[in-house]
Amino acid sequence: MSRSRQRAGDGRHAPETARGFATPARIATLVIGALALVFIFQNTRKVKIRLLVPEVTMPLWLALLGVWLIGILCGAFLFGRRHR
Repeated sequence: MSRSRQRAGDGRHAPETARGFATPARIATLVIGALALVFIFQNTRKVKIRLLVPEVTMPLWLALLGVWLIGILCGAFLFGRRHR
């Protein structure tokens, strides 16, 4: 027996690994991302942030959002799909 499913009507086969967008890992990632955004936008007070020498005062949500975006970019760079 073949390890693939047959598409209705056209006679071609779809691999078993073909899935839609809503996989459990993607749903979990979206939920965690939404919770991170809620956390970020609930922390609105101004804070002093120091990176090496300069010190700036900015809303905490903006600093958290910046770090979150940097994390997403680093994750995409390190774990992005590699095409061969």
